[in-house]
Amino acid sequence: MFEDSLLESGGRLKTRRGRTTTFAIILEIGLVGIMVLLPLIFTEALPKQQLMTFLVAPPPPPPPPPPAAAPVKIVKVIQTDIVNGALRTPTKIPQKIQMIKEDEAPPPVMASSGVVGGVPGGIPGGQMGGVIGGIISSTPMAVPKVATPQRVRVSQGVSTGLLVRKVNPNYPPLARQARIQGSVLLQAEISKTGDIQNLRLISGHPMLAPAAIEAVKQWKYKPYLLNGEPVEVETQVQVNFTLNGG
Repeated sequence: MFEDSLLESGGRLKTRRGRTTTFAIILEIGLVGIMVLLPLIFTEALPKQQLMTFLVAPPPPPPPPPPAAAPVKIVKVIQTDIVNGALRTPTKIPQKIQMIKEDEAPPPVMASSGVVGGVPGGIPGGQMGGVIGGIISSTPMAVPKVATPQRVRVSQGVSTGLLVRKVNPNYPPLARQARIQGSVLLQAEISKTGDIQNLRLISGHPMLAPAAIEAVKQWKYKPYLLNGEPVEVETQVQVNFTLNGG
């Protein structure tokens, strides 16, 4: 009977232990599942600061160091007392006065029995400048001839000196009756042969101008020579009308 009681108690104990183990495993699996699902359901509980550090991009790399500066070259200024060929005015009285000595110019090279500046060993009686200088000096240079202008402008005094024949104008009767007198100034061109051409009125009374133009057309001049050639002359002619006793 004692053994039966032991066997029965042993089988009961095994049955209770198996159920307890199975329940414990199921409970642990449920707890683990709840712990995994809770962060997914309640996101506010997650560490935001740590998550933000994971999402922010890393800072850019630092810029490269600047290139090394080039070494500064120190230029030493040499002070001189001569500026542009003249002595510089001193800013203070020097304690010691120095004498400026200039190098003497070398003596001119004299070729043996030649000219000054010749080449040593040259031919006696040679030409200054060598062969090219002798050719240039021996070749006659043609002076270009300046073209003579076809027309020149001279003053009234110069044209009066060339006058050969002068015809006095006829006093217009109406102007005489009206006691009109004065000067008529004309612009004239003298041809190469000395004839008057292209008369134009510059100033003067309208009643006196026709008579002055008619008289000047008959005037004659000597040809005006320029560089030995006759040229046309442009000048002014003045004709005076004066009444007797006026």
